[in-house]
Amino acid sequence: MRTATIKRDTAETAITAEINLDGTGIYDNETGVGFFDHMLDQLSRHALIDMKIRAKGDLHIDDHHTVEDVGLALGKALASAVGDKRGIRRYGSCLLPMDDALVRSALDLSGRPYLVWKVDMPTAKIGAFDTELVREFFTAFAMQGGITLHVEALDGFNSHHIVEATFKSVAQALRAALETDPRKADAIPSTKGTLSE
Repeated sequence: MRTATIKRDTAETAITAEINLDGTGIYDNETGVGFFDHMLDQLSRHALIDMKIRAKGDLHIDDHHTVEDVGLALGKALASAVGDKRGIRRYGSCLLPMDDALVRSALDLSGRPYLVWKVDMPTAKIGAFDTELVREFFTAFAMQGGITLHVEALDGFNSHHIVEATFKSVAQALRAALETDPRKADAIPSTKGTLSE
């Protein structure tokens, strides 16, 4: 089983992230940021990654540290759980519609973190949630996860739909990339022989 538990404790946040890459999308996420919990649930459900996250952060300041640090912990957990990446497909992509929103995600579990972000939010907030934090989360997640990640919103006027489509699109791309390749289940998918850097 490809599992990992990461604990991250700082003066700003205390986070535990538990994941199982071979799960069925069971989730139990509590960060103190309601909308963010909802998005993490979508990530878990649509990537079929079992996920339990507990976060206590300095929400009296704002949500920034909590959202970013969950991204860091979750990315590190993913990198740990996937190991040397032997047998995975490595690449994944998804063009995902959600009502008015259309989001395209493509990723490579390359070990070389990089983020290309072309997602404009029509509003600065969804309820009390700062929409700029979506990019902060995926930046942290990609950097710690060793993921080359491209995300582009092709259409949409509702910020909630755009953000939710983004999480679901990335989740579907992750699901594809993490799947075992039945034709090369014993090989690392690289001519270099490694995907660690």
